[in-house]
Amino acid sequence: MITLYCRQQGKVVTSEPPSGSVGLPSGLIWIDALDPSAEDTAWLKAVVGVEVPTPEEMREIEPSSRLYREGLALFMTASLINRTETHEPETRATTFVVVDNLLLTIRYASPMPFNTFATRIRANPALLESAEVALVELMDAIVDRLADTLETVDANVNALSQSIFAPQKGTDAARIDYTSALQTIGLNAIRCTKVDESLVSLSRLLSFFDSDVRQAGQKHVRARIKDVQRDILSLMGYVERLSDRLTLMLDATLGLVNIQQNAIIKIFSVIAVVFLPPTVVASMYGMNFDFMPELHWEFGYPFAVGLMILSAVLPYLYFRHRKWL
Repeated sequence: MITLYCRQQGKVVTSEPPSGSVGLPSGLIWIDALDPSAEDTAWLKAVVGVEVPTPEEMREIEPSSRLYREGLALFMTASLINRTETHEPETRATTFVVVDNLLLTIRYASPMPFNTFATRIRANPALLESAEVALVELMDAIVDRLADTLETVDANVNALSQSIFAPQKGTDAARIDYTSALQTIGLNAIRCTKVDESLVSLSRLLSFFDSDVRQAGQKHVRARIKDVQRDILSLMGYVERLSDRLTLMLDATLGLVNIQQNAIIKIFSVIAVVFLPPTVVASMYGMNFDFMPELHWEFGYPFAVGLMILSAVLPYLYFRHRKWL
């Protein structure tokens, strides 16, 4: 699906590609190609004059395949985070092409920043002043979305730290769902990794684009690029700090699991020690020997039972005295 964004009479107008014609509407600045079909690809090649990269070509990771110039067209591919609110966040490659004051975006996913940017330009048509301005402002919307994702991760980490490190009363410590905690830590760690991947990709893209803008002498665009680059640098530091906190959460959770397991093992060890002496007494009096005076003693059975109880109580009291229980 292809959507055309035109700036006409101070307003942003959207439309679909004109049928039966290879011409472009007036004031066209941005062409957004979402999951383009073969017909869409052919139309873009005929009208814009660029070869639309395939999804396989967009997934290549070497810089020479992601950032390059082909004639008058500037091709830039970045990995953008997608499905951040789900349990399966991912990064998808998106290509940005700047050619002849026209911005072309080619994507096979629907990251939220594209919808956000489409809303922004309708409210503020100045953001669609030129292809270069539109690209930088779109990058700004993407970075804003990455910041929102990190804020969500930070909130999750804060809630998790409250449940893990807050003082527990009575049996509350045993009520912590460590499986859920580990799943939460893992999910947010994946989100941080995907955000970091997107930030690194965007940083490279903007550096490449800045060198091209520098040659064109567009100082106002370069100023906005620097602003977005500063935001990216700040978020990179934020990701690093969140990653460190998630590592701490993981170590703390695993430590608490070990403590809980050790407490359970300690209980079984104490039970085994407490019942070991009575077992020895019972084993002695369970042997079938004729010469056992207690067998013919009137108080032999109560004596044996009392001896077993005493042999169980004494180790228990000793453990309590040493504060092992």
